[in-house]
Amino acid sequence: MSVDTTFQMPTPIDKEVAWDKTKTIMSKTDKFGTIEYANDTFIDVSGYEDYELMAKPHNIIRHPDMPKVIFKVLWDNLKEGNNFHAIVKNLARSGRYYWVITDFDISKDSKGQVQNFFARRKSVPTPVIANHIEPLYKKLLQIEEASGIESSEKYLTGFLEEKGKNYVEYILDVMSDHEAKELAKQGATTEEKKGFFGKFFGK
Repeated sequence: MSVDTTFQMPTPIDKEVAWDKTKTIMSKTDKFGTIEYANDTFIDVSGYEDYELMAKPHNIIRHPDMPKVIFKVLWDNLKEGNNFHAIVKNLARSGRYYWVITDFDISKDSKGQVQNFFARRKSVPTPVIANHIEPLYKKLLQIEEASGIESSEKYLTGFLEEKGKNYVEYILDVMSDHEAKELAKQGATTEEKKGFFGKFFGK
């Protein structure tokens, strides 16, 4: 996916966007990742107006703290027509950040070729980010800066092999484990232990 060279990226600041984390950020892009639609929540959280987002590459909100290998794995899967759940740190127009987990619906033509991606994004609990995602992403970013994306991809592969999972399975597990602990603290019954995460991803 090409970078829009006419766009000046905001300077990141170490502050989180204040937003209603019960809401869902939604967007539609073409097969190249060019934005065709963004819902009101996307606009509110990112800080961009809708006319500023249309026809722009989705990486307009890419945060420099994100390792490139995560997007490589994401796009490799989406181009094959496979849904992919990723945890991503995004950059708002203000320079603030916001973390989300993604879910995609993929639209194909009569020949089975990918035409559009419909993305839903929800917030990620802070403990999941602090305990699992940030340490991994910081390591991947350090490797990319020192040795390139190929080396960071090899490290990610080794990390996941040690866990006995692929990336999506790892993400689903850390999210599900966090939710189960939170529900247990609340004394939830077995029937009640299907919270937001389970409902959102159909688990």
